[in-house]
Amino acid sequence: METNPDFQTTSIDAFDPYEMARKAEKMMVAKVQKPFSKVFIASTYGGFFIGLAFIFFTLVTTGSSTMPYGMAKLVGGLCFSMGLILVIVCGADLFTSTTLTFIAKESNKITWFQLFRNWGFVYFGNFIGALFLVFLVYMSGHPWDADGQIALNYMNIVDHKLHHTFIEAIALGIMCNVMVSLGVWLCFSCRTSADKVLVLLFPIAMFVACGFEHCVANMYEIPMGILIKSTTDSEFWVSHGINIAKYADLTWGNFFLHNLIPVTIGNIIGGALLIGWGNWLLFLRSYTTKADK
Repeated sequence: METNPDFQTTSIDAFDPYEMARKAEKMMVAKVQKPFSKVFIASTYGGFFIGLAFIFFTLVTTGSSTMPYGMAKLVGGLCFSMGLILVIVCGADLFTSTTLTFIAKESNKITWFQLFRNWGFVYFGNFIGALFLVFLVYMSGHPWDADGQIALNYMNIVDHKLHHTFIEAIALGIMCNVMVSLGVWLCFSCRTSADKVLVLLFPIAMFVACGFEHCVANMYEIPMGILIKSTTDSEFWVSHGINIAKYADLTWGNFFLHNLIPVTIGNIIGGALLIGWGNWLLFLRSYTTKADK
């Protein structure tokens, strides 16, 4: 039976782990080689998208105290997954997944200077995007919907984040980016946007539900909490029966020292080493021996 040479079939099978690793390496090299203007725009969107996800999370968990603890966390985590879906499908840059560029360095496709320069640009862009969203949401008045319960939820979420020990924050950051980077790595097996949405949902929902710490998400959530605390008049706190002294630790200094710095360290370890380097050792490293030569 003759076949039509003009007719080609496209596989719908997922890429295997070796193909995933080669695809990841190629994409990480391309990511590092983008000009600054594109990196800045893509990373600003990355911070903005993750901030949007935290708005969704904060909203759906407001007033959830009557739900079983685990179910409330699951609902919030699934809603937060929207952020990573937007990042991946829209092609934004996110610091946590950008740590996977470590595999390109291990393959000697980029230099240390290129690696750290890209990390710095993406981190800075994510922060700008997150802070811009803080400004927009604050000016919209959204935190004071539901009789101010959303604003109070912001405050309680943020207050918890600032009371980890330094080691706890690092460990929480490691676990967060293990799950985020696993979700991103799974996307390298995908052929369609629908595939990517499906593989992202549960790794991201798990990290959020478990309370693991994501540095870019915190670039939105904690500044929002600081802004609410510093600008809301005393009548609001009195009307809700809250002593503002409860949130005395909510300062910029504590944000950087007790959250952002250790969480960022943990995110780098989780993404670059545990997922990036681990998969490089498994699927990209050459194990040529003398007997093979």
